[in-house]
Amino acid sequence: MTTILSSWTMRLALLLTLCLGTLPSQAATLGAPDTILQGVAFDLTLEELPEGSLTLRLDDQTFEVVGVDGGSALVEGLTLNDSAASLELIDASGSTLASETLTAIPAWLSLLPALVAIVLALAFRQVILALFVGILLGGWIMHGMDIGALSSAFGDSVNVHVLEAASDSEHMSIVLFCLLIGGMVGIVSRNGGTQGIAQRISRVIRGRRQAQTSTFLLGIAIFFDDYANALIVGNTMRAITDKMAVSRAKLAYIIDSTAAPVSAIMLVTTWIGFQVGLISEAMSNISDWNESAYSVFVNAIPYNAYPILALAFVLMTTWLGRDFGPMLTAERRALDAGGRRIGLSDREAIVEEAEINTKPNIPIRAMNAIVPMLVLAVITLGGIYTTGLEALGPGSHSLRDIFGEGDSFSSMMWGSLASCVVAVIMTQAQRLMAMTETSHYWFEGVKSMLLPITILMMAWALANVNASLQTSDFLVAALGESLSPAWLPAVIFVLAGFTAFATGSSWGVMGIMMPLVVPLAWAVLEQNGMNGTAEGMPILYASVASVLAGAVWGDHCSPLADTTLLSAMASGCDLVEHVRTQLPYALLVGAVAMIFGNLAVGYGISWWLGLAVGALILLGTLLVVGRRPERQPVTTQGATDTTQGATDTPDQAPR
Repeated sequence: MTTILSSWTMRLALLLTLCLGTLPSQAATLGAPDTILQGVAFDLTLEELPEGSLTLRLDDQTFEVVGVDGGSALVEGLTLNDSAASLELIDASGSTLASETLTAIPAWLSLLPALVAIVLALAFRQVILALFVGILLGGWIMHGMDIGALSSAFGDSVNVHVLEAASDSEHMSIVLFCLLIGGMVGIVSRNGGTQGIAQRISRVIRGRRQAQTSTFLLGIAIFFDDYANALIVGNTMRAITDKMAVSRAKLAYIIDSTAAPVSAIMLVTTWIGFQVGLISEAMSNISDWNESAYSVFVNAIPYNAYPILALAFVLMTTWLGRDFGPMLTAERRALDAGGRRIGLSDREAIVEEAEINTKPNIPIRAMNAIVPMLVLAVITLGGIYTTGLEALGPGSHSLRDIFGEGDSFSSMMWGSLASCVVAVIMTQAQRLMAMTETSHYWFEGVKSMLLPITILMMAWALANVNASLQTSDFLVAALGESLSPAWLPAVIFVLAGFTAFATGSSWGVMGIMMPLVVPLAWAVLEQNGMNGTAEGMPILYASVASVLAGAVWGDHCSPLADTTLLSAMASGCDLVEHVRTQLPYALLVGAVAMIFGNLAVGYGISWWLGLAVGALILLGTLLVVGRRPERQPVTTQGATDTTQGATDTPDQAPR
């Protein structure tokens, strides 16, 4: 009996040994991306690996698996050039631990969702529908592009992509910020605060030029964050510019072209920490470059040609009162209306219906709006400062570092909530409205934000689809090879701009491209013996700046960009009308910035000389092509009526 038990024990032990010996091969997993593009490199995550030497084989490509940490490893730079390939993980004895068949789609398909959404939005002026079609198309591509994939893509459009966009904490911070700002604006509009500001500014502003220039200066003053800039300036200046017969399209352009550009180049903004962190990460693997990341950012500011020239061109158009293209048409339409809102688009009609009028028979006091807005700015800036100090820890820190590390999203929510509370308290203290009425108009203000927030959610969902389809990786792979040092900043600028245009996310573009561009630029300069030299460092700084400048430029051209959406929303302008009127200006400034900024630096021209020449080119173009809308002659049946319009003088026409 003992012999039999001993025999069975040995057999059981042998069986367990064999089973345990095969567990690693059964447990090893190959974490391939859900979507692989032909000819575009991708990474592979390996999990639950056994000890020992391992080899990964992808058709005729072989990769040694090194750096196994806790049973996992990351293999980078795999490329699939065909539609399908076999992937195998092999141990030192030649045994296959795991295998999988990978499939790839043509790389150009990754561009289709964004391009289709943009084309549909511009063609039919139905932004939400266009974004939904883009999301649906992206899901269909990811699920295999057959009939069955369409139903899966339809379900994922909201259940996956929109839900992921809504689940992002930073996205929800922006949503709550917008809702709270809308509620505050609803209260101060009803209690007479907004009308009080309009009356005070109207006493100083005597014409269209002063109205537009004041909007530009207010945009420069609120430099600390682009979202806060767009919402505050738009809600403050909308009634004033309407009264001075400035089109909503021109107001949206001024807001959009000051918000992101000024936040991008100022030394104390919510953009600083994000950019410096990206630069630091990108520099971590370059042992020969000992400069601090913040120093690189500061040195790159003069090479941010597009934001600088965009601000200059806004000032030119506002001061000279000249416009061209669709913007000129919009300005003429506003002048013909004489400050009245006629021929509204669907988007503008919704804004007008949501407009909250001042309560009759109450005192009109500007302080009822000024104080909540000041509270918004002070609490937001104070929150960024406080959270920045907490992030940096004990010690002496510069103001730039503190603001760079601050939590802008939390700070904006604190500021907007505080502004709502102050608006309610001031309204109740002066007995301007009952608490029930105050709550009602707070909700009315919140309701006015639902349409733009819906568009924002859809745009973020499409950005998630683009990330899953690796749109940015394809663009970098297609345009980022074989660069000469002279062309490096210009090509990076165009690549970043096109990526931002297609994805609608400037921060997303910076996050993807900065870690790629900095080592690439250093390697290109090193191959040409220019790294660390007086000729090479300007190109390196310009390459860093080109990522940021191109991202802002692409945002200005794209109807998918969040700042574009917020600018149109805050100004009460139709989104497609805003993009259509701003696009010629953004393309002009972008072309001049690329030639006289990025390309000029690549060929050794000083940044200040390139900017000066670029500004003169923009000024000359505006003087030649631009027209003052109020000085156009009236035509009847194809003939010019010389008795009207032609006799206007600059002094007689609105300025």
